[in-house]
This record gives sequence, structure tokens and C-alpha cells, in this order.
Amino acid sequence: MTEGGGARPLQGIRVLDLSRFIAGPICGQILGDFGAEVVKVERPGGEDSRHHDPYFKGESLFTMLYNRNKYGITLDTRHPEAIGILEKLIEWADVVIENYRPGTIEQMGIGYERMRALKPDIILVSISGFGQTGPDSRRALFDAIAQASSGLMSITGDPDGAPTLTGTYVSDYVTGYQGAMGALGAIMHKWRTGEGQLVDVASLDSSFALLGTRLIAHLMLGRAMPRSGSRDLLTAPVNVYACLDGSIYIQAGTQSLFPKLCKVMNRPDLIDDERYASVDARMQHQAELEMIVAEWSIKQTAVDLGQQLDEAGIPNAKVATVADVAASPQIAARGMIAEVEHASLGSLRFPASPIKMEKSRQDVYKAPPTVGEDNDDVYSRILGLSREAIAQLRSSGAI
Repeated sequence: MTEGGGARPLQGIRVLDLSRFIAGPICGQILGDFGAEVVKVERPGGEDSRHHDPYFKGESLFTMLYNRNKYGITLDTRHPEAIGILEKLIEWADVVIENYRPGTIEQMGIGYERMRALKPDIILVSISGFGQTGPDSRRALFDAIAQASSGLMSITGDPDGAPTLTGTYVSDYVTGYQGAMGALGAIMHKWRTGEGQLVDVASLDSSFALLGTRLIAHLMLGRAMPRSGSRDLLTAPVNVYACLDGSIYIQAGTQSLFPKLCKVMNRPDLIDDERYASVDARMQHQAELEMIVAEWSIKQTAVDLGQQLDEAGIPNAKVATVADVAASPQIAARGMIAEVEHASLGSLRFPASPIKMEKSRQDVYKAPPTVGEDNDDVYSRILGLSREAIAQLRSSGAI
């Protein structure tokens, strides 16, 4: 399915993004990808993430990654004139996104009740570490803390090794996605009823929901399932195997796949061997079975192995580097690398949205803004301020 050429599905929806770092900005970016008009507010000088490596022509790629399809403005929320400006922006918006620690926006004077007074049908997406309720709600949290506190870190890594972080900010990402889904649900509810609402999304909750089989095994059976490294929890042989030119991941643990692997390996004798004849038996003899597969794989290239396994219908993949996957024909065919021109930085390339829609457009139509790039446009077009008024705000340090 190719991406549609019609209108963007959230065209006409207005979003005020008060968030920073990853989870909140991803939420706003997804809504922007769907066509919402998103205004991102930063303090003068830019949010903290703008000082994170790597840099491109002096601008943080970290910040660019989470802020495309947004209009960028600056506002010092501690300035005497700031709250009045924020209130006008809230009145303009359909959705507000914030990821301050719970209680902070109330201290700023723009908590949910104040927002409702300004605009009764406002949707507020509050993204936080531990949620708006509960004994830990006021605690600070970053991605690694979510992975540790949710149990996600405890199930990641080798069985005999230490608990391990994932290789990317998975808790922040999934929390941003959940925030966007919550916003979409609230928008649908508003269309049906005219009511706004508070959407409360916690990084702890989002990460907890990723625990999968290990969690349900504990809840329903009282059973602890240990870390499994790169192995599958339930079937074998499933693992990373070394080859002459790298590594390949092979998933051949089911009753239908294992005989196919035996034939590819030219080891039909293993099919009826009582040690490997069933899923349970293979799991009981996992280490010795994996040794047999490893002795076979190390004598061949991953490309040759992959071809043999593909022909047999066995799921597999050469373990790709970032450079490998960025150059993948499949990634290219799926349009997963977006390119957009920035007025001062030139051509920018970054991951595109993974959602492909038949009837609706979802694309990159605006480069990530530099600090305060859209101040004049937003303050004049949305708030109706004159050039003189904007200049006064700038000279006073409010923006």
C-alpha cells in the first residue's frame, strides 16, 4: 500500500506542545505527521535537549529527531507577561501536551482546571514519569529510570549477566506513542460529544505494559521467567548464530519450523531424536541443540545461510548494523527515510512515520524548527500581535 494523496487526517486540529526531551515531543510530532498544526514552546535559548550531541551545523540532531512538522516559538514562562500569552495559546488550541512533573503546571497557574476555564472543551495530554496519581507521582523520571522501575531492565540481558538497558530510549518512545493514541481517542470523543478531557499517560505504565509473557506468567501462575538474552522464551532453537561474515538470527523453534531447519542443515536424524522431537524437549536440551546449529552456521556466510533459510520458509535475518539497515532496499521501498529542506541547515534526513495510509496523507512537510524560528509568524498570525508588540516582548526577554 502506498501513502495516500488526500488531506492529512488531523488537518484543522490545533496542538500546543509545552513538552521537552523525548516522550512529549514524540506525541506532538505524531499529531503533526497526521496534519495537526503544532506549536512547540521552548524557553528563550531553547530546551535542554538542544545541547545534546550529535550536532549538525551547530544544531542538535537529538532535538531535530522529535520535532518535525512543528512551529517553534520561545517563551519565558517565568516572565510577568508569559502567562497571559500562554492563556491565549491555550484558548487557540484543541490539544495541549505537557510533560512537566505533576503539580508543576498548577504552580505555573495553567493547570487543567484553569485550562478548562479558558476553554471548556480543551484536551490536555499530561505525560509524566509515574502518572498524575499514586505515591510516586511527584518523583522525577528519565527513560532509564522507567526501564529499571517497570521491570523492563530486569528481563533484558544475558541470563547470567546484569540487568541491561535496551539499546534505545524504548520507554520514552512507547510513552510518546501512547500519548498520541490517547490524544486521538480524546479527539474522537470530542467530535462525538463536544467534551474535552485529561489524558494521563505515565512512562512507568507504558513500560510495565511491555513485560508481556513474563508478567502474565507471574500474575496467573506465580512463575518467574528469567532473562533469556537473545533466545526465545518459549521455543528452541531460536538465537543469534555466528557466521563467517557476521551473525544471523534464526527462529526455528516451532513444530513446523524445526524439521525444515534439520533438512537445511542436512541433519534429518534430529527430527525424530527424542531430545528434540517436541517443543518441551528442545527447551530442555536447548544448549546442546544450539551448539549443533552454531557449528553449522559458523562455516557459512550469513548471505548464503539466509538464502537457504528463506527458500525453506524459516524466519531469519542477518544482524544488521545501523548503516546496513539505513541502506536497505526494503527500507527504501517503504519510504522510511524522510528528507526535508531546512531554510538555514539545508537537507535533513531522518526516519519517516511507519504508518502508511491508503486514503490520507502523512508526510514531512516542515523541517524541525531552530530556536524561536516561528516567533514572528505564530505571534502575529495566531495571537494577532503587531510587529511592535512582538518586538517589545523580545526586548523585554519574554520571548
